[in-house]
Amino acid sequence: MEPTHVIKMPIVTEKVTAAGDSNQYAFHVDQRATKTDVKKAVEAIYGVKVVDVRTQVRRERDRTYKHGKVQGKTWKRAMVRVAAGQKIELF
Repeated sequence: MEPTHVIKMPIVTEKVTAAGDSNQYAFHVDQRATKTDVKKAVEAIYGVKVVDVRTQVRRERDRTYKHGKVQGKTWKRAMVRVAAGQKIELF
């Protein structure tokens, strides 16, 4: 997969921003992407050395409307740890 197709967007929340102090960053990635794909994409796009990648398949909460219940969409999150002394400037 192309690096620009693997990473959809960075996730910027309070929790992820606090984890940036320990060289960890979170990205919303394509569900078909493997850990190796994510590692190569982050290294290619941001120019840093990736040490560790952890992935989770998440699901949005279910919503209830007048006409019934609607299931939330699933998406994949990747937590990436970069080498010591390196930083992704986006965060």
